[in-house]
Amino acid sequence: MKKLIQRILLFVITVPLVMVVVVFLPYRNYLATSFIVIVLSALGSVEFAAMLNKKNGAVSTREAGILGALGPAAMTLTVSFGLSFYVFPGVLMAAFSWLLLSQVFTPPEKFNNSLYHIISGFAVMIYPGFFMSWIILMVHFLHANLVILGFFFIVVVNDSAAWAMGMLFGGNNRGIIPASPNKSVAGFIGGFAGSILIGLGAAWFFPAAFSSTILPSLLAGVILGFVSAAAASLGDLAESVMKRSSSIKDSGGLIPGRGGVLDSIDSIAMAAPVYYGLYRFLFM
Repeated sequence: MKKLIQRILLFVITVPLVMVVVVFLPYRNYLATSFIVIVLSALGSVEFAAMLNKKNGAVSTREAGILGALGPAAMTLTVSFGLSFYVFPGVLMAAFSWLLLSQVFTPPEKFNNSLYHIISGFAVMIYPGFFMSWIILMVHFLHANLVILGFFFIVVVNDSAAWAMGMLFGGNNRGIIPASPNKSVAGFIGGFAGSILIGLGAAWFFPAAFSSTILPSLLAGVILGFVSAAAASLGDLAESVMKRSSSIKDSGGLIPGRGGVLDSIDSIAMAAPVYYGLYRFLFM
């Protein structure tokens, strides 16, 4: 019961907060939204590094936070401050070079950890930050506030509806996916249905932002909701695999009722590039 109350309170607080930030703080191409993405990416990378360190990874908390923030920070410099788009690959190349060259001066007795350090560093830089950077790119769309909110609600409703339907009707249909045996058929159906309804509603109520150029807009909205829901579900399952591999239940304990930051953004991170690409294809 305590966890249920925590999840409901988190939903009630988070949804209005995100809406306020996206709708009322569009300054400098949604710099406030980008800042939130940077912070979440850094915290998620720290938790991911902790998982890797249980399997011979060798990335410190400070280094993981910096590496995780680099991708979205570089994208923010491009989007909000007008710097060249080449800043993004340039920053990533500099980080790659640091991971490689920093090991040149490592004491010989620590060479055994050098390969683990390099690989782990690459991993925490890419996930979740590189995936989350696609949210920042959404500010280039004409109706960016509606596009970003559409993405947020598709993913959040997918997660919330899946959890609620699983709680109510998933008792006898769990265990279909070994990576996350608590997931149920009812939960998946509820999550996909919720996302499809959000996509459909976006096309119906906000045609200025969700009018398709290649398909009937309502059909395009259904496709956007369904495919984004699939990506979000796979992101959640992928993180479940990583947690099981590192023998932990939650990626952290920072968010009451959810666990860690990575537990909360795993679906968002995986769905962001899918939603971005699909929106461009269907509605531009």
